[in-house]
Amino acid sequence: MVTVSGFEQARLEDQYAGVIERPLAQRLIAPGVVIAILGYLVICFFAFDVPGVLNKARMDMAQLYALDSYAHKDHAKLSFRKADEGFELSLEGTRRARYDTPPAWFQSNGTESRIDLAGDGIVAFDGQSIVTYTHPDYDEPFRFRVGGGDYPVYLGSVTPEWLGDSGKQIDARPSLYSRIWITRSKIEVHRYENGWENFWFGFNSPLSGMSIGQLTSLAMSSDRIEPEMSNLSFIASEFWNNPEWQHGDIFYALLQTLIMAVVGTLVAGIIALPLAFAAAANVNPLRGVRFGLRRIFDFLRGVDTLIWSLIFIRAFGLGPLSGTFAIIFTDSGTFGKLFSEAIENADRRQAEGVQATGASPIQKYRFGVFPQILPLFVSQMLYFLESNTRSATVIGALGAGGIGLKLLETMRTRQDWENTAYIIVLVIGLVILMDNMSGWLRRKLIGDTEG
Repeated sequence: MVTVSGFEQARLEDQYAGVIERPLAQRLIAPGVVIAILGYLVICFFAFDVPGVLNKARMDMAQLYALDSYAHKDHAKLSFRKADEGFELSLEGTRRARYDTPPAWFQSNGTESRIDLAGDGIVAFDGQSIVTYTHPDYDEPFRFRVGGGDYPVYLGSVTPEWLGDSGKQIDARPSLYSRIWITRSKIEVHRYENGWENFWFGFNSPLSGMSIGQLTSLAMSSDRIEPEMSNLSFIASEFWNNPEWQHGDIFYALLQTLIMAVVGTLVAGIIALPLAFAAAANVNPLRGVRFGLRRIFDFLRGVDTLIWSLIFIRAFGLGPLSGTFAIIFTDSGTFGKLFSEAIENADRRQAEGVQATGASPIQKYRFGVFPQILPLFVSQMLYFLESNTRSATVIGALGAGGIGLKLLETMRTRQDWENTAYIIVLVIGLVILMDNMSGWLRRKLIGDTEG
């Protein structure tokens, strides 16, 4: 039989009492935390008027914008005032992209016209006053009387949900990929197809519609399209100067954004490093100087990059210089605080060992402190370089130039959402590239330092 002393028994009772009571405390605390979180979410739900926002939301418009980001739209428009000219066929409804030769989805014999909506059926106009829409899911076609200066009239008896008849116009949307819009003055048919149309070459380019094989043969051919340049140079020029996608302008703006991020981060780190030593308590014994430098750091990092960019745009005007200065000012304060805290937390024994060899104060901090904070210095700068790449895009939209300004221009038109999606893809690709590059640099630099 094992006997336990009174002292040991008391110790065991205290130990097991803690084990027994701890789950009970957790059971009491956990519901309280859950209730607090739920209460906070309920308050936010009503404070931000989520029901009102949902009621005002236009999900149909959101679907159209999403569709426009990965598909292109063909327009077929007939104005009754110019009925003799027939349908006007264009890409995205722009005058700069009108079809000289009717595409395969449009057929006309001079009087009657047929528009193929692919899986959504066929729209036909008899050239006089009747528009007929044949839907694949309905046995009877839908007929409308148009023209004559009167409002369009729906002649059918069945009105599906996708057919809107206000008495003054017909707005039929059989699916997200097609629309039939009829008013007293015009007939307009929209049809979507997946893909970014004319991404490689412009609508009016002689290379438009060529396959990869045709382009390869053209590049190797000695018969030049332009006498002043080779066919390969001509192909590259047509892609780079595509007026619809503006590849050259967009890549130049992307380069501006990258330069803003790199220069801003690098200069901020160079400025912050000596100031961080002056703000560290184990380096600078002057408390007033340390206090002043720390308040400067707080001021610089306390003002957001967006605010600094607006200030410098006002001072220097539009352009990447304003964005670069905004990043420099914000990151100088952030780096100064991070580096000064790292210096204060450095191991003093290394600095004292260097000092014991008869080194000067500068050599003491150069060889005793700086190698300890260098990994943090490099890691923080590389992390902020990735973050500033995204920040440069945002402040560019305010007027600091770069890819952000191009992104804002495409969003303002509300028609070029495929261009918006293209720019977003490039920005994400740039951020991924910067992440991989910074990771590689971090492994090389910090690895060599530790070795």
